Amino acid sequence: MYNLFGSGHKLSDTKTVAHLIQTYARTKELNKGKQLHAMLIRGGCLPNTFLSNHFLNLYSKCGELDYTIKLFDKMSQRNMVSWTSIITGFAHNSRFQEALSSFCQMRIEGEIATQFALSSVLQACTSLGAIQFGTQVHCLVVKCGFGCELFVGSNLTDMYSKCGELSDACKAFEEMPCKDAVLWTSMIDGFVKNGDFKKALTAYMKMVTDDVFIDQHVLCSTLSACSALKASSFGKSLHATILKLGFEYETFIGNALTDMYSKSGDMVSASNVFQIHSDCISIVSLTAIIDGYVEMDQIEKALSTFVDLRRRGIEPNEFTFTSLIKACANQAKLEHGSQLHGQVVKFNFKRDPFVSSTLVDMYGKCGLFDHSIQLFDEIENPDEIAWNTLVGVFSQHGLGRNAIETFNGMIHRGLKPNAVTFVNLLKGCSHAGMVEDGLNYFSSMEKIYGVVPKEEHYSCVIDLLGRAGKLKEAEDFINNMPFEPNVFGWCSFLGACKIHGDMERAKFAADKLMKLEPENSGAHVLLSNIYAKEKQWEDVQSLRKMIKDGNMNKLPGYSWVDIRNKTHVFGVEDWSHPQKKEIYEKLDNLLDQIKRIGYVPQTESVLIDMDDNLKEKLLHYHSERIAVAFSLLTCPTGFIISPMVRVPVEITGNAQKLESFGKDMMLHARKPY
Repeated sequence: MYNLFGSGHKLSDTKTVAHLIQTYARTKELNKGKQLHAMLIRGGCLPNTFLSNHFLNLYSKCGELDYTIKLFDKMSQRNMVSWTSIITGFAHNSRFQEALSSFCQMRIEGEIATQFALSSVLQACTSLGAIQFGTQVHCLVVKCGFGCELFVGSNLTDMYSKCGELSDACKAFEEMPCKDAVLWTSMIDGFVKNGDFKKALTAYMKMVTDDVFIDQHVLCSTLSACSALKASSFGKSLHATILKLGFEYETFIGNALTDMYSKSGDMVSASNVFQIHSDCISIVSLTAIIDGYVEMDQIEKALSTFVDLRRRGIEPNEFTFTSLIKACANQAKLEHGSQLHGQVVKFNFKRDPFVSSTLVDMYGKCGLFDHSIQLFDEIENPDEIAWNTLVGVFSQHGLGRNAIETFNGMIHRGLKPNAVTFVNLLKGCSHAGMVEDGLNYFSSMEKIYGVVPKEEHYSCVIDLLGRAGKLKEAEDFINNMPFEPNVFGWCSFLGACKIHGDMERAKFAADKLMKLEPENSGAHVLLSNIYAKEKQWEDVQSLRKMIKDGNMNKLPGYSWVDIRNKTHVFGVEDWSHPQKKEIYEKLDNLLDQIKRIGYVPQTESVLIDMDDNLKEKLLHYHSERIAVAFSLLTCPTGFIISPMVRVPVEITGNAQKLESFGKDMMLHARKPY
């Protein structure tokens, strides 16, 4: 007999050897495990099935899958533990397809599946998105009597939720007689990943009520739900729980808190949490801060934070770029967006589908369709996000036919359209006046593509019919909807009634809108404009008094222009700019020129009871004209001055902003590309 490392134990002592292998597996001492294995073979004590199973476990836990496979293949006798070890080894080392293949082979050889093997196979199904295989494994779980095993139930719940089958996840969860923290975490995480954030918070409260132990993982998932809902009050109560349980110094908890406060617009609290973790600042926490500034339209601070992270030597990730480029897209900041594009190429994120799609969106919103199309064509295998983005780019600029062609290309590639696809497509049809096409796509959503229309799709159809002047059809459509239109739906209908001069329907729509958002002035202002158009000045005065008495603020229209990385903002009859004298001289000069070629001011568009000369003056000093005049004064010859109107859905997304649609305008001065 041989002594083992001078310990006095004999190699023939199977229990002692097994204990040593377990110790090496737990402490990840691979080399010692290999030495022990070699000594057994050299000593003529070939490991039996019992010891071989321990070695399988050791090698798989240490990531030595080649050793695991060789040993498994050489075993003369295998039992359920052997099969469980190899399946678990594959699953835990991200070789999921091999885990499923081994499980199938085990079943073919007639071996009974253990609850541990089933759990590992379910984990592999989750990672592969193999829901059909997972459902069959679920049947086997029930058949083998493991339906009440907690860790099996947790993996079933996790698999169904991550594969998008939330109702089945809930059933698997409810069928468990006892629920521990892991199972609750799986369910809450499932709600979050499937966008059902309110149910995630409800589940957390039920978990607390049932006195289940709260760990940092469930707190992190629940904070994600708070971030999505911007539920700062709930998030603050979670913060208090975190402090009480002593988890505040956990890095991933700090990141989740920073993200929650940032998304809620509480940048002071976000910065305070960020400072607590200043000794371990990561790209995750910095990206959360950037996201917060982007959410609050503070793009300069977001870009400043990006510069700061680069000075610290921290490399940005795909989420950092996605957030910043999205901000540039929303504010049409082409120069900043182009610079970020250069950084994307530098850090090799050009092939990332999210980053590429955001770049497509940014150039599209800045009116550079050729750049959008070129970037889209460079994506190797564009996914649904990329296709949806390109459809959206064409739609927002009223290029309905291009949007439809892109949609057809997406279908031809075998990709399934989703709710976002149809929102973009319906908007494109609406802005291009393609009523029949839009209605056909709406009716095909559920019948052909299995996408159930939601509020936003119904609102798009109202907009589609309203823009085309089909107010009676729009009204009939509203009356037959399965639910009341949302704010955007009533805004669209009211706007259409204003354009087409339908007083009665306008009053009806305005009344509905005022009930939905009584604190916003948009509906009042638009109805006031309708009265003004009909010269019903008493009704105009009555509505304006209502706005004043209700402390509702009327949002003024602005136009702004980016020149040499500086933003210049102008209002109506704006006299605040330091170059006002030169601007107004240029404006007068332009007016003289356009009058000579036949321009006649459309004073009827000024819905105020005043003299036509005053109306003409108001039109002349419109903020848009001031911005154009300033651009012509400031930019060198050859520069392109292009309008960057905000996307209609962003402007008319609520009643408060409805009044300014068509007034807020951005111009961008740039060199020709």
